[in-house]
Amino acid sequence: MNRICLCLPTNRACSATITALHAEAGYAARRFGADVRLLILDSADDRTRAAHTRTVAALPREPGVRVHHLDEEAQRDFLRRTVRAAGPAEPDRLLRLMLPPAVSYGACTNRAFLLAAALGCHSVHRRDSDSAYQVHAGEPVFPVHHELPWLGRPAADATAAGLRTDLDPALTHRPVSLAGASFIGELSVDIGEMRQLDEGVYHDVVGLWAPAGASPRERRELVEESFTGAGTTPFTGDRATLALVDPMRVDMCNIAIHQDVYERMPLPPATDTIGSDYFLTHLVHDATLPGILHNRHIENFYTPERRTDAGFLAYQTRFVKFLLSMLYFHHVYDRMAAEGDRLLDDRQHLRADRIIASLRDSTRLDTAENVWRLDRVDTAYRKLGGRYARFAERLEPRREQLLAEARQDIEDFALLAGTWPALVDAARRTAPGHGDR
Repeated sequence: MNRICLCLPTNRACSATITALHAEAGYAARRFGADVRLLILDSADDRTRAAHTRTVAALPREPGVRVHHLDEEAQRDFLRRTVRAAGPAEPDRLLRLMLPPAVSYGACTNRAFLLAAALGCHSVHRRDSDSAYQVHAGEPVFPVHHELPWLGRPAADATAAGLRTDLDPALTHRPVSLAGASFIGELSVDIGEMRQLDEGVYHDVVGLWAPAGASPRERRELVEESFTGAGTTPFTGDRATLALVDPMRVDMCNIAIHQDVYERMPLPPATDTIGSDYFLTHLVHDATLPGILHNRHIENFYTPERRTDAGFLAYQTRFVKFLLSMLYFHHVYDRMAAEGDRLLDDRQHLRADRIIASLRDSTRLDTAENVWRLDRVDTAYRKLGGRYARFAERLEPRREQLLAEARQDIEDFALLAGTWPALVDAARRTAPGHGDR
């Protein structure tokens, strides 16, 4: 039986999402005969977590579905035992990278990867707490419908069954390693107000995540497709294509990844940095591993916390750190694209050593490009005025710190990637702990 991990990392109130996710788990069990481990990684405050616990307790029993609701203490206990069993040189540092005190989109998903290994799962299917399923003809539109049939199987099986394909026939012997779609609704990054205030400033700021040498046209095209997902058109019928999936066409709230990918390479554990959980989508594409791109998009919405002054400051900091991370990731992505299928061994498995070498090489880059990015952000935010100008004032004394953190994040990623196989192996031998239902 195919055992999968349907995962929800959260640090906010999301009882409705938990209930909806449990319904998707039941659909996967009934429709595909899957053994579903519904994993809720709960970093919310005590009161919110208690409400989640009551929600989980009230879920109906569903054959083929088992719920694991782990608070941070349970996650930390599992990680301590896993790290100890792996025996790395810097156990305390690794534990901090896996469960940092600040928000880390990559680290929460890395924890899901290790727990999936502990639970014996073959794939991880991630959803987010600030999203919801579309409804069509009175039924929820579950992405798992397209994720389960082919994930981990040779792409040739999908083409033989008649699935639409844009894949080079020479690649069909490789396994389907990823399945994903995007979202409809609000922008995935909370910068819509910036666009309303000044379209020109919006283009200047969003364009900063392009490579420094990008042409005006390339930068403009990137801005036009950034953070918009699949627009606003609702689901009307299924479309799925076998392809090398463009990372710009999938969102981490709507993705499934096979174990042969995430058990060989983790995600960047950077804190307070949006986009830090998308690395594997680039890696799967550049290594020429097949994927399924479908149209069961999830609805994205903003939680009230983002509208507060504290939420605004936190999110804008995460956005600026994302811009700074691109100095390093563009370098690594260029290397991965040049390597292509040389990133795979003769068993079609990822060669993490080549990726780690590119990460370490990138840490020697001159940071002048990032100084330029910070200058442009400062100018743009002061032009917008109001709370954007106040944010620029707060950012100014942190410039050197942010530049250093961006480089340190890559060094941390390389360290984690180097010890990842040992952590995965140890996780397989480590019980997840309490929180089961």
